[in-house]
Amino acid sequence: MSGHNKWSSIKHQKGAADAKRGALFTKLTREIIVAVREGGSNPEGNFRLRLAIDKARAANMPIDNIDRAIKKGSGDTGGVAMVEMNMEGYGPGGSAILVQALSDNRNRTVQEIRNLFNRGGGNTGEAGSVAWLFDMKGLIMVETDNPDTGKVDIDQLTLLAIDAGAEDVVVEKDHVEIYTKPADFEAVRAALTKANVLMASAEVSMMPKTTIDLEEKHALQTLKLVNKLEELDDVQSVSSNVNFSNAVLEKAQAEG
Repeated sequence: MSGHNKWSSIKHQKGAADAKRGALFTKLTREIIVAVREGGSNPEGNFRLRLAIDKARAANMPIDNIDRAIKKGSGDTGGVAMVEMNMEGYGPGGSAILVQALSDNRNRTVQEIRNLFNRGGGNTGEAGSVAWLFDMKGLIMVETDNPDTGKVDIDQLTLLAIDAGAEDVVVEKDHVEIYTKPADFEAVRAALTKANVLMASAEVSMMPKTTIDLEEKHALQTLKLVNKLEELDDVQSVSSNVNFSNAVLEKAQAEG
């Protein structure tokens, strides 16, 4: 993917932060519930559920929690309806931000997201205002030097991924990013699993078609806004079209 903006790296790091805040299990539970209601409780015939369960297991979510979420999605335990929703807006410097959420109270979620945009130096936009800047893509991350499996043969991994249907393979400093079309994601992931490739993360999400560079001040403000949005329990994912430099990422980490 040309013009990659290290967004996957940020989200991978954010996963650990979410777990510390206790928010990740809430997000994963909601994703499982909606996946079951959309496609049934059998993960073999429900790709979205299978992916949600894999994410939950990777986050060390207890099996009992996963089972309860599946039962809740099936209606076995009742519960309120969860609504999927997208909100779009602009960050500092004109960056595009796309927020995907699952909520049991649409008005509350809209207000919380809108408040964060306003406080973070941005503003929400109309439906369709920035969504056209993003495409749904599959993304699999593999660490290049894993303490459990050792160093990865990047050339071999690249050939394996491409042969399985991957669109692109990007080698970063400490990991490899494998991009797929949504329809090819499961085949690529299955091929890697069969080859005993340890995946740090695997997801289908919105990726920017192209990225923009911002001056450091606006880039930092945008990154902080994205982090705040991701901290909301109702928010499942946040995508931005900003090309965050290593310097900005390091400065944001240093500032906490």
